[in-house]
Amino acid sequence: MAITDWPVDDRPREKLLGKGPQALSDAELVAIFLRTGVKGKSAVELAREQLARFGSLSALAGASSESFCADPGLGPAKYALLQAALEIARRTLREKLEAGAALSGPGAVRDYLRLMLHGRPHEVFVAVFLDAQHRVTASEELFRGTLTQTSVYPREVVKRALHHNAAAVIFAHNHPSGVAEPSRADELLTQALKQALGLVDVRVLDHFVVAGDGALSFAERGLL
Repeated sequence: MAITDWPVDDRPREKLLGKGPQALSDAELVAIFLRTGVKGKSAVELAREQLARFGSLSALAGASSESFCADPGLGPAKYALLQAALEIARRTLREKLEAGAALSGPGAVRDYLRLMLHGRPHEVFVAVFLDAQHRVTASEELFRGTLTQTSVYPREVVKRALHHNAAAVIFAHNHPSGVAEPSRADELLTQALKQALGLVDVRVLDHFVVAGDGALSFAERGLL
């Protein structure tokens, strides 16, 4: 049955307008994005199939172009729309962070970092710079590596912190393997950065490891 044949209150678009986006299931949200189904399948049915194929909403969002476009009904145009929607979400979160709101704990930047690093095929190391009131002043991708490692140079990190006149910094890097557990090398790097930045009075507030759908906080683990 086509979505147009459903009761009005059950149609995803009308449901969103009447009850808000939080009332929709993952499949209904994806169906609104897809707009149309394929022969014999409504947009909602197609959305359910894709969520089952990728395993989760975040995995679907982080899929490569080749993987996303492999099934009928999902082509380059829809992939471009998805990437645009994700970038809008990233920039919206970044604007909120850089609007001057003070950070009160690790959860304040977790969503932004997950969006920023999720689905990257290689390791990326980023820094969020803050002023003395823990207001975000800038965020940068500092280093990019391979599938399994990234070379991070404390001297360059100190230079960027001084450039932004930062009083504090939050680090994050991703594990493309999908395992968020920090390695011993991650712990040693964090301590080295903490010591180097301490010499110029810049505090390291946290270091996140982003993997899969999660983001592990060093501060919450007591690793700082």
